[in-house]
Amino acid sequence: MVSNGPISRNLIALLAVGLGLAAAPAVASEPIRIGSVVSATGPASFLGDPEQKTLELLVEKINAAGGVLGRKIELIPYDDASDTAKANTMIRRLIQQDKVDVVIGASTTGSTMGMVPVAEAAKIPLVSLAAASVIVEPVKPHVFKMPHSDRMAAQKVLEDMKKRGLANFALLSDTGGFGKSGHDETLKMAASLGIPVVEDLSYGDKDTDMTPQLTKAKLAGAKAIFVFGTGQAPAVIARNHAQLSLGIPLYMSHGQASMEFVKLTGKPAEGIRMPSPALLVAEALAATDPQRAISVEYKSEFETRYKTDVSTFGGYAFDALRMVVEAIKKAGGTDKEKVRAALEQTTGFIGVSGIYNMSESDHMGLGAQSFRMVEIRNGGFTEVQ
Repeated sequence: MVSNGPISRNLIALLAVGLGLAAAPAVASEPIRIGSVVSATGPASFLGDPEQKTLELLVEKINAAGGVLGRKIELIPYDDASDTAKANTMIRRLIQQDKVDVVIGASTTGSTMGMVPVAEAAKIPLVSLAAASVIVEPVKPHVFKMPHSDRMAAQKVLEDMKKRGLANFALLSDTGGFGKSGHDETLKMAASLGIPVVEDLSYGDKDTDMTPQLTKAKLAGAKAIFVFGTGQAPAVIARNHAQLSLGIPLYMSHGQASMEFVKLTGKPAEGIRMPSPALLVAEALAATDPQRAISVEYKSEFETRYKTDVSTFGGYAFDALRMVVEAIKKAGGTDKEKVRAALEQTTGFIGVSGIYNMSESDHMGLGAQSFRMVEIRNGGFTEVQ
C-alpha cells in the first residue's frame, strides 16, 4: 500500500478531474427555480387565477424552446388563498426549502407587503403583481412590481374628468389595502389638479348594497363618482348606480380592467370608464404601436389555451416572468445580486402592460402614458381619446 502511494494519489487526482468534468454539465442542467405566490383561490382569485395560468403557459413555452441559458425553468407555485399570513409562510418555504432563485407575487398588496421583509432579509429578487405604490415607495433594493401605480390610475381618471368638464366628484373606496392606498393617492391627486371631492365614502369588499353611499354622493352634488377597489363589490356598485338612475358618470380604477367585471356586471357596465393597459384593446392598437404585437400574441395564446378572456392581471404575470428571464440572461445565470441588478437596469422593455424603464430610484418603471382610458361599450372595451 505504501509503495503504491504516488500511483494512488495520481489516480485519485485523475478521478477527481474526471468527476469534476462530469459534474459541470450536471450543474449547468440544474433548473432555474422560480417561485410564485398568487391568490389562485379566495376573494382575490380573479387576480391570481389568470396569473397562475399565465405563468404555467409561459414556462411551458420557454422550456419547449430550450429554456434559458440551456437550463429549463422549474415553476414552484403556491396559492396563498388571498391570505397575507399564508403568503408570508409561503415565501419562507420557497426560499428556505425550495431554494428558488426568484419569487414572483403576490397578487394583492396585503400579501406582497407580508412577503417584502422576508425577501429583503434573504436578498432575493421579488417581483410583485400587486399595484399599491407602497410596495416600491420607498424603493427597497430587492423588490419590484409590474402593475401601474394607484397614483397613475387616479391621475388618468381625474384628467379625463377635467377633459369632460366634470367640476367635482365623489370618491368611493374599499377598506382593503388597495382601496386605502388608492383613496390616499386620489385625494392628493385631486388636490394637485384642483378638483373638489364633495364626498369621501367607503365600503367593505363583501357589502351587497351601496345605494346609501351612492345616494349620499348624488345629494352632495357630485358630477361623477370614482370607485377605487377590487373584487366583486364594484360590480354591485355599478348595478346600484344603474338602479338609482343617478345620471352621472361612473369611473372605476384599473382594478376592474377585465372582461370578468363586464360579464359580472352586465348591462349596467355600459358607459363606465377606467384606466387600463393596452392589452384590453390589443387588436384595435395601431400597427405602429410597439405594444401591439406582443399584446395580440399573448391574448391569442392565452385565450386559445384556456378558452377564457385574457386578463390584465394575467398580463402583469406575463411581463414579470419575461422580465425575469431577460434579467437572468443579462446576469449570465441566477446569482441573486446580479439578477437583482439586471432587473434594476431594465430599460425599453416592451410588455403588454407598458414599456418598462426601471432604475435605482424607480422599481416599477412605468410612466402615465402606459395607461389607456377605456370605456365599456357593447359588452367590450373601447379606447377613448
